[in-house]
Amino acid sequence: MNYDHTHQALIFDCDGTLTDSMPLHYVAWVQTLQRYGIEFPEERFYAMGGVPTDKIIRILCEEQAVSGDVVQIAAEKEAAFLLTLADVTANEPVCAIARRHHGKLPMAVASGGIRSVVIDQLIKIEMHDYFATVVAAEDTRRHKPEPDVFLEAARRLGVEPSGCVVFEDTDIGLLAARRAGMDAVDVRTLR
Repeated sequence: MNYDHTHQALIFDCDGTLTDSMPLHYVAWVQTLQRYGIEFPEERFYAMGGVPTDKIIRILCEEQAVSGDVVQIAAEKEAAFLLTLADVTANEPVCAIARRHHGKLPMAVASGGIRSVVIDQLIKIEMHDYFATVVAAEDTRRHKPEPDVFLEAARRLGVEPSGCVVFEDTDIGLLAARRAGMDAVDVRTLR
């Protein structure tokens, strides 16, 4: 599909969309949370895709009546993931779309991930220079399924939300895109 004629900008999620990093994130979650006695079933992990790390930890701790330093646990989880960075690969069908539209339409990355981790992944898959801006968890108060990350990306690109199409791999990300008034492509159908 060619988006040049129907959209003014493309917005991409990172984990699970531009990169095939979700299984690596899950291993990092399990390794980290086991030390604290926190359970995180794989199905739940995928259902919470796009939710920032610290928010997931707060939710799990509250649900399981576990106390812990959320900032410390989040830092440990992200450090565990970064140890696997060499194994992160590009999601080629999605990256091909970005490459095809590079220089033709403004493009952004909008992720619930931490900026430094998102950028490290973009560098690893050699896509960092394709995007005019990266909006990460630190850039908005509310996160997916709220539309804020996508609205901020559109604002930075100087495009009305209705002129954007979002590429996402999670139900809550797709909901966030719709709430932002944007078209959305479920990249799980592109594999």
